[in-house]
Amino acid sequence: MPTDLPAMMTGIEIAQPGGPEVLTPVTLPVPQPGAGELLIRVAAAGVNRPDVLQRKGVYPPPPGASPLPGLEVAGTVAALGPDSGGWAVGDPVCALLAGGGYAEYAAAPIPQCLPVPDSLSMAEAAGLPETVFTVWTNLFERAGLKAGEAVLIHGGSSGIGTTAIQMAKAFGARVLTTAGSEEKCAACRDLGADRAINYRTDDFVQICLDETDGRGVDVILDMVGGAYIERNIEALTVEGRHVSIAFLGGAKVTLNMQKMMVKRLTLTGSTLRPRSVEAKGAIAAALKREVWPLITDGRLRVVVHTTFPLDQAAAAHALMETSTHIGKIVLVV
Repeated sequence: MPTDLPAMMTGIEIAQPGGPEVLTPVTLPVPQPGAGELLIRVAAAGVNRPDVLQRKGVYPPPPGASPLPGLEVAGTVAALGPDSGGWAVGDPVCALLAGGGYAEYAAAPIPQCLPVPDSLSMAEAAGLPETVFTVWTNLFERAGLKAGEAVLIHGGSSGIGTTAIQMAKAFGARVLTTAGSEEKCAACRDLGADRAINYRTDDFVQICLDETDGRGVDVILDMVGGAYIERNIEALTVEGRHVSIAFLGGAKVTLNMQKMMVKRLTLTGSTLRPRSVEAKGAIAAALKREVWPLITDGRLRVVVHTTFPLDQAAAAHALMETSTHIGKIVLVV
């Protein structure tokens, strides 16, 4: 370990399950990178819905992961663990974590680390990993979205949504999305959505059918669940694919299996956090090959709504729970 590293750092602890106020700055030992890991001097950390669920006590970290919240960071390499070739101290890096991002230092498995694109600030880079890993594995690997297909992306103004719109468009899909206000719909159109639907005033099922000459969309990326599932099935075409990544409207749903069978639909979904380092590393390799060039040429940008200092993580969570933001909320160290 480099001798200039401090022994202690500031991190944000979940004092007990509860509201944003339970996020508490504490002093903790700086993590030691293990074999195949980097120690990252964190410049910025993304705030995500799973962090909120962890804070509430309903989404615990997987075994062996840091108990601190935070699933994505950007910064510089501060130290290398054994068998950590290919990186050097001082390299700009962003990483997907299983936890521990709300801190001044974080250890990350090397397969989950990616170089920070030259065009991005550290705050922007911190908003990349969780979103691009999630969108790539669900929209392109699980749902198999292809050029020329129509996709409906729910929650288009969220961090996931703003990324999914741009990635789907860059790979040649026709993009429809839902959002909860005219301002958010305008932001989605600015990012490339062909049609942005205000779900508070318009029927997204009918619009999906109208926009596809009655066929329905080929793919739906859903983070709502609940009553949306049956409506999504109505909006899908024959052989359509439905991917669930969250359940903001409830995880228990009513499903008409006959409609699913008649349309020969595929209903799938995934979570990212519990997957193995090897599985996440395979996604990272695909991202570096397929998605990093989109950032370099300007076809994919990170939409940062606002930033908060690390010690104001509670305020960041309070803002996220209002759902008034467009894009990512980021903590800066």
